[in-house]
Amino acid sequence: MSDFDLVLAGTVVLPEQVVEGGYVAVRDGKIAHVGTGTPPAARERHLLGEALILPGAIDAQTHSLSQKNQEDFIWSTRSAAAGGVTTIVDMPYDEGNLVCSAEAVRIKVAHASPQARVDFALYGTVNPEEGAARILEQVEAGVAAFKFSTFGTDPIRFPRIPPALLEECFAAIAPTGLTAGVHNEDDEAVRAAVAKVKALGITDYRAHGMSRPPLTELLASLQIYETGAETGCPAHVVHCSLGRGYEIARSYRDQGFAATIECCIHYLILDEESDVARLGGKAKINPPIRPRAEVEKLWQHVAAGNVTMVSTDHVSWSEDRKTNPDMLANASGVPGLEVMVPLFIKGALEHGVPLHCAAKLMAENPAKHFRLDHAKGALEVGKDADIAVLFNRPTVYDAAASGHNVVGWSPYAGIELPWMVGLTYLRGQQVFDGTTVAAPGTGRFVRPLA
Repeated sequence: MSDFDLVLAGTVVLPEQVVEGGYVAVRDGKIAHVGTGTPPAARERHLLGEALILPGAIDAQTHSLSQKNQEDFIWSTRSAAAGGVTTIVDMPYDEGNLVCSAEAVRIKVAHASPQARVDFALYGTVNPEEGAARILEQVEAGVAAFKFSTFGTDPIRFPRIPPALLEECFAAIAPTGLTAGVHNEDDEAVRAAVAKVKALGITDYRAHGMSRPPLTELLASLQIYETGAETGCPAHVVHCSLGRGYEIARSYRDQGFAATIECCIHYLILDEESDVARLGGKAKINPPIRPRAEVEKLWQHVAAGNVTMVSTDHVSWSEDRKTNPDMLANASGVPGLEVMVPLFIKGALEHGVPLHCAAKLMAENPAKHFRLDHAKGALEVGKDADIAVLFNRPTVYDAAASGHNVVGWSPYAGIELPWMVGLTYLRGQQVFDGTTVAAPGTGRFVRPLA
């Protein structure tokens, strides 16, 4: 009688290599052994052939509560489980509840816990009127990082943090070891570009890219990294659509600074001239989707190791907020939790990027970034048995038919995915079997190691 609870045998994808004919053994919700050859006996044993066995993904950027009475954790974590994502890191810009105090963190944890089907961590932020006063109390409450914005989407829910306050916040965070993540668009430059587009009377799909030209993004990224360099705080750009942005981040790292950078999956898959032109508001995202030539540059940076992590920036706006013929009138953001991992695998295969990059950019690196790597992010002995299994079953993605999304639309609808998630395990417990997902309350709040 084996003392393993679960054994999965197939192609094991580790951060530095892909192991064909490998297996992962689980005991008491933890990884107990990773090996090759004949898999050991277990209470539950699956010989999966050439299926890909990856560490469960950690989505570094989700927005579960951006629209009241819409998605919530009941649906975001359902999409996550179906997509092989076993931990989501949720942003602090909730409609009606800016997460900027210890009490707000506790309220959100209490709200999400009975709903969550996978684990979740939280970002914190600040109310500009309070300054950095509540940063340390949020650290004690368990936030995994902080999020700010150089652009003001909304003065209350998503406020701009001006340069002096950003420096104050970075200085307060620095001693904690946590990271300051920042939305990288220069407020003044964006507003000037928006005014120019409106004056020209351009309202079709072109308007969004024109309203946020590359310089608006790059100027903000420089401010973010220079503020980190000045204060000693780890500085993180939470989404970069431009190859030049990854070059800037790399230059700061080469100088010895903690300068990380995130690429959202939409910047690796969608392009302006075909997808934004076709989808209009359903492809409106800040910063914008760029031309195909820029997309190809991003894959080069993935291959070169210049991308710290890949995420979704997932938000499920109701369709009426994404279909205005005036491009600039639409809400910004798209859902992506259910297909991030399959989309990355597809893109990696098409661009000759080794599959082990999936384990590094969507599991190992996010776990380290949020200081969750004591338990998360790798198929290593002693860590949580968070596992995603993908099968070589070419599927044309149909968000409306999947049953795992609160909205029936997706910018990725119609894309053929060569590999699809068929099994997801959270701490050794199956939370997705290809059709059904775990019950609400299965997931837990996870916090960084002190």
